[in-house]
Amino acid sequence: MKTAKDLMTSPAECLAPDESIATAARMLSKYDVGSMPIVDGDTLVGVVTDRDIVLKAVAKGLDPKETAVSDIASKNVVTVEASAAASEVAQLMSEHQVRRLPVVDGGKVVGMVAQADVARVLDEGTTGEVVEEISQQ
Repeated sequence: MKTAKDLMTSPAECLAPDESIATAARMLSKYDVGSMPIVDGDTLVGVVTDRDIVLKAVAKGLDPKETAVSDIASKNVVTVEASAAASEVAQLMSEHQVRRLPVVDGGKVVGMVAQADVARVLDEGTTGEVVEEISQQ
């Protein structure tokens, strides 16, 4: 049985809460990812997405060099344990309508798993259901 640990990209590149939105955008571009966890020490405090940057910062005229990434990040982050089965990862993505999940081990972020990672290991029918449910947002 495949687990979140088997599916995840690791290590997870993370941002500190006080880093700027401009830094976040550069990091997302550098690692070619759509979201990045925000950690304070070892504690996950949020996730910022490319969509957050556009809708919560650029569209509102916030200064990307002066605004902290924590000001626009999603704070109520859904995570998955590294030992969780791939089917549980898919269920969490569907239930919470998210395309990416931070993977944690003992509360520490150890990786990220994306919808595409899950799609590679699930059967076509389940993958289709997950994509459909996530896309309903």
